[in-house]
Amino acid sequence: MADDMPVGPAETGAEMDYAEHERTYSLFLAISKYSALIIAATLIAMAFGFFTPAGLISSTILFLLICALGIWILR
Repeated sequence: MADDMPVGPAETGAEMDYAEHERTYSLFLAISKYSALIIAATLIAMAFGFFTPAGLISSTILFLLICALGIWILR
């Protein structure tokens, strides 16, 4: 049976593009935090619209306010 395990240290492999890794990780973090903000704002606005007599327009306004405030805080 063939042995496919490398015999040298891992550092002798291909050069890593660390700048690209950092940009990708920063993008991942940004997408994650803004997605979490939108999901939380959606759940809060849905609860506000369903469990109070406020209605669709008020819950949409609340959603937009939460998103605007969250974006301002997360920047």
